[in-house]
Amino acid sequence: MNFKRHGLIAGFALTATLALAACGSDNNEPSTSATNGGASQGAGSTVACASGTLTSQGSSAQGNAMSEWAKAYQQKCSGAQVNYQATASGAGITAFQGGTADFAGSDSSLKAGDEQTKAAARCGGAPALNLPMVTGPIAIAYNLDGVKDLQLKPDTLAKIFAGTIKTWDDAAIKADNPSATLPSTAILAVHRGDSSGTTENFTGYLTSVSPSVWTFGKDKVWKAPGGSGEQKSDGVAGAIKKTAGAIGYVEWSFAKTNTLATAKVYNGAGEYTALTGEAAGKTIAGAKITGTGDDLALTIDYKTTEAGAYPIVLVTYEIVCSKGNAADKLPLLKGFLGFTVSSDGQKQLDKLGYAPLPETVRAKVEASIKNLA
Repeated sequence: MNFKRHGLIAGFALTATLALAACGSDNNEPSTSATNGGASQGAGSTVACASGTLTSQGSSAQGNAMSEWAKAYQQKCSGAQVNYQATASGAGITAFQGGTADFAGSDSSLKAGDEQTKAAARCGGAPALNLPMVTGPIAIAYNLDGVKDLQLKPDTLAKIFAGTIKTWDDAAIKADNPSATLPSTAILAVHRGDSSGTTENFTGYLTSVSPSVWTFGKDKVWKAPGGSGEQKSDGVAGAIKKTAGAIGYVEWSFAKTNTLATAKVYNGAGEYTALTGEAAGKTIAGAKITGTGDDLALTIDYKTTEAGAYPIVLVTYEIVCSKGNAADKLPLLKGFLGFTVSSDGQKQLDKLGYAPLPETVRAKVEASIKNLA
């Protein structure tokens, strides 16, 4: 399979309408009816096919993954159509609550209170579920000629994005990079200008690891002064790529697509760690499930002391009704999401700049999907 962007439009405010082709035609793989929830997908031997149309929107962080998953699914199933708009997490949750999206993609789980209440109302009183689907490492991407192996400690990173470190030859950056030749170039810190789950995860990281420096809290909306706000993930990546001296936080898949340099980040084990799928997976494997029953909302330990763990990660969730799904939508909903969480579906992620879910988490998500009603 070709894992390039396949024509994704800049901005990711795109509708990927996917007319899915003949079920089981690839590799003569057998199919099962999705009306009974389908067979186990962990081994990747079967796919639960169903006809109909799914409409969804939300996280731009998972846009590349959704596009590839649907393309793979279309080789196996007929009579199905999946529309995903990468409109950002907040817009996806609003659309789901309003009943215009069959499921939502979000870089953060539903918040207790208003978000959960509105989602439950949409589900006919049943709770909505947060199902982890994509491990999206957050890269610290930068554009600095002559510096290939930048490494940063949490306090240094917090000061850069708080605006208190203004040039690349600042003493704090020099201390983190004693062997580098750092220019006096001005720093342009790039952040998301729209409401973003990526921002919520990144500011959550800064709040956790550098509370004395980062005093702006955890939020989907950027609160710190200065810097440059850009729309969606590809806007941030594009601004870094074209601006000498820029640095920003963006999902790894966008950093890879734009061939951006990424910094090593100092973790709780006392080591600078490069961003790899394996390193990000170690942090997710240590996350705690804070949801109950089939809800699998996670709390990530940004201070992880696991050796070799890259600490700045997010998980994108698919937000679905536990019960109350439209009867004509349910088979395809379970079939498509069952495929995305299957071992075969998760294997596609590393080449796209994501990390597969740890098996302990993947198996629980698969079980939750089978219980959708």
